[in-house]
Amino acid sequence: MKAVRKAVIPAAGLGTRVLPATKAMPKEMLPLVDKPAIQYLVEEAVASGITDILIILGRNKGIIEDHFDRNPELEAALAKPGKEKILEQCLGISSMANIFFIRQKQTLGLGHAVLMGKAFTGDDPFVVMYGDDVIGSDDPVAGQLIRAYTQYGRPAVGVNQVPWADVSRYCSLKTTPIENNCYFVDDMIEKPKKGQEFSNYSILGRVLLTPEIYTILENTKPGANNEIQLTDAMAEYARTRGGMTAVDFVGTHYDMGNKLCVAEANVELALKHPEIGADFRAWLKEYSKKL
Repeated sequence: MKAVRKAVIPAAGLGTRVLPATKAMPKEMLPLVDKPAIQYLVEEAVASGITDILIILGRNKGIIEDHFDRNPELEAALAKPGKEKILEQCLGISSMANIFFIRQKQTLGLGHAVLMGKAFTGDDPFVVMYGDDVIGSDDPVAGQLIRAYTQYGRPAVGVNQVPWADVSRYCSLKTTPIENNCYFVDDMIEKPKKGQEFSNYSILGRVLLTPEIYTILENTKPGANNEIQLTDAMAEYARTRGGMTAVDFVGTHYDMGNKLCVAEANVELALKHPEIGADFRAWLKEYSKKL
């Protein structure tokens, strides 16, 4: 079994749910305290042992490339006494991993975006980290999936239970318990209508796939929202190729396409921030008295 060293991050969406903030700035660059959302994904990948990352961009998202590049002018300005720490942080962004970029010229769905990574991943297993989804966890979720893949030998998906009323916004998995927080999956459905749900376990932003998925994706017809859905391809894999493993992951999921979730993420991550956490907590306690 090959080690998992590659990740694909689809980041070509328009971010219409969080307009007007995303009119000129990609949602993946929305700041969570002092880092853009996509940096949290890259850091999670690196913490999981991934060394090579492909970020799939759309038009007007060059700022993401700039963020992970060197900035000689900024570095020169920071090369002064007292600014060593921030200089180290900026240099570290560009050296976390081998990061590559490709443009999705038409936004034809998540499945189409993943298919664009075929040449990059080749014959290797890889993790897909949805650009909309930041997950806070001391145990990186990509790493949780890699352990499940290593143990059970099947592609893996990161899931949580969602409220039944919200299942139609996500997908629904047919699950059978294996052990602990792992489940066997032999079917799933994207955006099910009422009565079509298998369970209220839904995929939230992380999947680990093997190269067999590409043959299926190449023959997957447009599904929900008239887009090529990755879930449809994974459902075909689960039904016909021995199933998948669902990991009810440990972590807090933040949907960067949801304004309330973005606000919650900023508050929760600020409370944990090593520089401002204590002061922010004190301010929040005082502010809450006014509510």
